[in-house]
Amino acid sequence: MRRTTRFLMFTVAMLFSVVVMAQSTISGTITEAGSNMPLPGANVIEKGTTNGVVTDFDGNFTIKTKSSTGDLVVSYIGYNSKTVAFTSDSNLGVISLTSSQVGLETVEIIASVAVDRKTPVAVSTVKAADIELKLGTQEFPEILKSTPGIYTTKTGGGYGDAKTRIRGFQSENVAVMINGIPVNDMENGAVYWSNWAGLGDVTSSMQVQRGLGASKVAVPSIGGTINVITKTTDVEEGGNVFSSVANDGYFKYGLTYSTGLNDKGFAATVSAAQTSGDGYVDGTEFTGVSYFVNLSKEINESHSLSFTAFGSKQSHGQRQNRQLISTFNSSERGRKFNADWGYKDGQVLHQEDNFYNKPQMSLNHYWTLNDNTSISTVAYASFGTGGGGGTAGEYKFGFDETGFSEYRNGLYGPIDFDKIVDENIANGANGSITALRASRNDHNWYGVLSTLKTNLSDDMVLLTGLDYRDYKGIHFSEVTDLLGGQYLLDDANVNNPNALLQVGDKRSYYNDGLVGWLGAFGQLEYDVNEDINTFLSVALSNTSYKRVDYFNYLDNDPLQETDRYNFLGYSVKGGGNYRLDSNHNVFANIGYFEKAADFDAVFQEFDNEHINEDAENQKILSFELGYGYRSEKLTANANLYRTTWKDRTETVSFQQPDGTNAFANILGVNAIHQGIELDFIYKATDELNITGMVSLGDWRWDSNVTGVQILDEDQELIEEVDLYIEDLHVGDAAQTTLALGANYRLSPSTRLIIDYNYFGNLYADFDPSERGTEGAPDAWKLPDYGLFDAVVSHGFDFGPFDTTLTARINNVFDTEYVTDAFDGTNDTALVYFGTGRTFSISAKLKF
Repeated sequence: MRRTTRFLMFTVAMLFSVVVMAQSTISGTITEAGSNMPLPGANVIEKGTTNGVVTDFDGNFTIKTKSSTGDLVVSYIGYNSKTVAFTSDSNLGVISLTSSQVGLETVEIIASVAVDRKTPVAVSTVKAADIELKLGTQEFPEILKSTPGIYTTKTGGGYGDAKTRIRGFQSENVAVMINGIPVNDMENGAVYWSNWAGLGDVTSSMQVQRGLGASKVAVPSIGGTINVITKTTDVEEGGNVFSSVANDGYFKYGLTYSTGLNDKGFAATVSAAQTSGDGYVDGTEFTGVSYFVNLSKEINESHSLSFTAFGSKQSHGQRQNRQLISTFNSSERGRKFNADWGYKDGQVLHQEDNFYNKPQMSLNHYWTLNDNTSISTVAYASFGTGGGGGTAGEYKFGFDETGFSEYRNGLYGPIDFDKIVDENIANGANGSITALRASRNDHNWYGVLSTLKTNLSDDMVLLTGLDYRDYKGIHFSEVTDLLGGQYLLDDANVNNPNALLQVGDKRSYYNDGLVGWLGAFGQLEYDVNEDINTFLSVALSNTSYKRVDYFNYLDNDPLQETDRYNFLGYSVKGGGNYRLDSNHNVFANIGYFEKAADFDAVFQEFDNEHINEDAENQKILSFELGYGYRSEKLTANANLYRTTWKDRTETVSFQQPDGTNAFANILGVNAIHQGIELDFIYKATDELNITGMVSLGDWRWDSNVTGVQILDEDQELIEEVDLYIEDLHVGDAAQTTLALGANYRLSPSTRLIIDYNYFGNLYADFDPSERGTEGAPDAWKLPDYGLFDAVVSHGFDFGPFDTTLTARINNVFDTEYVTDAFDGTNDTALVYFGTGRTFSISAKLKF
């Protein structure tokens, strides 16, 4: 018996020794080929097993293999996978992954992508993997809500109706670029995210550069720059199909296919998706079709071409009109209440809606002149068609203070369009009393952006370029539904007075806004040594405006078309980054620029006679200090910023003694935006990452503007202007935000993500011009709120397909909160409520 026991113990010990001896400890570093930048979060898996790890912030990994010899498979989204052999304990050194996309480097040069620990700006980058994980049914810019200084809301809750602010600046003062191409409206600077619905499906990365940013192009980046880099073309053949279902009838499906790069240097990628649903908010039904095409050709070692076209044709109902909090509370629909829709013949009909299609096409050419010099050029065009719906004629869509209306079905009920139809029919030959219309904002936009990059020496790089844009905005209102009437009478067109309009006819107004832009820029980058990087950038631009009015002036009236009015803008900025050691770096930047007035500030009365041809430039001075820390376990950033915004556009119109009209530009309407931002990622274990950020802003109007005398040309006093705005809070964005998240890898292919976001010190938006009496009140402070989101993702093989299932819940605890408000108090402010609990489940099969 003893011999048997000893034999068994000896056998177990030998087997254990064999297993231990069979194991190996393998280490290495994963970097991006070419730049040698580390790739944190790359997957390293022992081939044929589920044993794997992810790289740390410096791209390092250590894995204990189950075998003494074998292969490791290294993968990272956006890069080609690599298989590396190992034998016993070893350090594999640097393993470089090449980009899986053709022509990406060309786009990144044009787009001014910031580099961590080198470019001296506050920057946050969201990769495709995180967008795919977290986006779900959220609006595309909502993926940024855990970024310092960002406040993004759905506004009314319609599909694509999101609005983003950075450091308290609204979208008109936030530059948005797609592949380096500016997409802010050329007339008013606004960004309409509904034009880019579906962009999340084809985004390679999304980078936010807060403050003046690293963009070389003269763009209105007072608050910051959102830089979206789309996919180009995959090097390897393959693709995927995907589908999502979610609350309120949401359904999405699509596919992507790439040919891969062939022997002749050609590659193509196509992607398309269809999305539809009823919307969380009542009356916000939507449908959209997004599309993406990229064709790339490597002509030779010196030349490559890439053509990209993408867009999204969409239509959706809107909740355009805000309501009192008491109205939402009184409605049985609560925060889902929407007054802007109803029924006609038993079918949903929207009083307010939006429809648009804006395909954008670009042709990129990358030319390597020699080892030191290259030219990246993109020629682009976009053609927008669509607009937003509304009413024409007598307005019958309101309700009294009790919530009732003869044109609504019940208390705060949907609109009874059938009653309006009956009244229009009864009106017979007198035409429609009330009708529906659309305000169209079509456009044709062409541009060329070219950048020359040359290495003056090993330590100095010069980038120069030209930026040309030509824009024509076509604005008119058209009849969309006569609601049973025979016609709609319109007397707005002096060339066709008392017109009897049918569906599709123009009404009320019809004009073109012509905008020209010519800019030049230069940037010098100088590396003092391997630890100190500096840059100096200058840009000059001329913006020209012209207006053509087809309704207010006869066709033979020379006033139908104005002259062109030119406005110069410029910027100067510079900064430096100092890497103190492998863990610590500090940076600073400072800049000043003058932003030309927008189109509406020049043509304020929407005609061709009242022209503010001396509209004042807005003046912006900004500086920032930053600190960064990188280690195996922790990456952290801290930023201090202060931006002074002077001479915000403010004007007063008046009449001269001879009867002509004139404008006075009110100077001194200034604001100060300052604050501190902190963010970090802590690698608690190989499986658990903790993320967090705190953003503390102090955004206020700077000083009162009093005793401004408006004099006519005879020096007679016309008006005295007073604005009592000193120390009032800038509204429309949360000045305090906080985020905390946990990303736990349950296995190499399964992860759980929990995020918490808090928003505080949020003040209602208001017009400073309305604070004309001494002791004017501050903006109403909205209640603070916090939201939890959760994501579970699991990958597995489904036959020949690499499959991923993802489940998401946003606003897990169904918190009720107000996101947007305009002036007033808790009882009088008009508000939008935020979205309650939502969910989505998606599947993606890769082949």
